[in-house]
Amino acid sequence: MRLRPQPPALNTRYLALKRAMDVVGAFFGMLVLLPVLPFLALLIKLDSRGPVFFRQLRIGKDGRLFNIYKFRTMAHGVPEVLNPDGSRYVAKHDVRVTRLGKFLRASSIDELPQLINILKGEMSLVGPRPDQPGGTGLDDDTLRKKRSLKPGLTSLASVNGRNAIPWRERVNWELHYVDHAALHLDLRILFKTVLVVLRRDGVYCPEARSSHERA
Repeated sequence: MRLRPQPPALNTRYLALKRAMDVVGAFFGMLVLLPVLPFLALLIKLDSRGPVFFRQLRIGKDGRLFNIYKFRTMAHGVPEVLNPDGSRYVAKHDVRVTRLGKFLRASSIDELPQLINILKGEMSLVGPRPDQPGGTGLDDDTLRKKRSLKPGLTSLASVNGRNAIPWRERVNWELHYVDHAALHLDLRILFKTVLVVLRRDGVYCPEARSSHERA
């Protein structure tokens, strides 16, 4: 696959506007989150023993590694279960997920600490979802293209099926986003994300094939 470069002038202007939107959006998001953070932290602690936050190494723009932040949704210390393709196992009836964790996942509240990653410049509001280190089954050119933009809190794949669609289809949506990245597309994805979260669409893989999908 041959990578298609974007026009440098458009790319520079767009990335500057995108970063400004990221900072403003993440800042106001943190202002909303901070008052309820102690309450959420207490609920997580009461629900199961362990840390409030979950940290995991992910691959960011141009292959740089960073720690992604989430609210912990699983019992502390449980082993990670991987799918045959090396991805994380995601299923509605996973016994490792706590009672509160099920609600946090269904409402996508568990993802909100990634606003910290956005303020740190490691992520964006919109972009391809970040991979975990290890095999992805994707060729080098595809990975390079997918990682040419900062990973996002939400993505084009997230609003077009999320975990309910096959991993390869999600990759295709993310490559499509890289090819067509623009401010109006980011705004459209953010708007659709609100609808998807409210409807709780695609949180889990279909049970019949949940062991073969990528988180």
